[in-house]
Amino acid sequence: MATAVEEAPARRRPPYPVELYRTAVGKKYVMAITGIVWMGYVLAHMAGNLKIYLGAEDINHYGHWLRTLGTPLLPYSGLLWIMRGGLIAAFVLHVHAAYSLTRLNHVRDRKYESRRDFVAANFASRTMRWTGVIVLLFLAWHLADLTWGIDGVHPDYIRGDIYNNMVLSFERPLVSIFYIVANLALGVHLLHGAWSLFQSMGWNHPRFNAWRRWFAYAFTIAVVGGNITFPLAVMTGVIE
Repeated sequence: MATAVEEAPARRRPPYPVELYRTAVGKKYVMAITGIVWMGYVLAHMAGNLKIYLGAEDINHYGHWLRTLGTPLLPYSGLLWIMRGGLIAAFVLHVHAAYSLTRLNHVRDRKYESRRDFVAANFASRTMRWTGVIVLLFLAWHLADLTWGIDGVHPDYIRGDIYNNMVLSFERPLVSIFYIVANLALGVHLLHGAWSLFQSMGWNHPRFNAWRRWFAYAFTIAVVGGNITFPLAVMTGVIE
């Protein structure tokens, strides 16, 4: 008596975005796109904090405005939390893509990097792992210090009083030094990211590679330079 041979069911292909992400090219796309999201955030965050130079009323009003975005359609701070969720998702994807690419390149026994025509970008690419770790630790501290006001991290945190929270935090020399060092690490990370995202997205062409270099420098200097002024202004008494 013949026995029927059961055929194994055909495996369904995953959705195209998942299938693309499994490739090195897909991971590079994800790193570039999530990097652009975070670059936009750090630039906007720095620009908003510049209102500290206009006084307590202006920067505190700015903080209140952020929480009222989307109201009354959304609850108070609703849109802000949606944006935070998007940033968290972008951050997780960025870290996972970077880790996956690193493992993939170890297997292939070659580094994930493209040829760069200036020394700073080569240095930045070699230190991406360590600057990323420093930025991650700083982000955790920064949130505990100036966003959540956790006891033991910030001395006299008052919710909604952005001006005094920043001043009281930066009056501590160790906190200011850590903030400056972390921003320098962020700068190295941004320099590489702002340069390499064009390569990852396929926007690389010899005709505008020089513009890529100047964009990377200008963006990094704007963000890091602006951020570093805050602790320096407090420590020197410009902001009290």
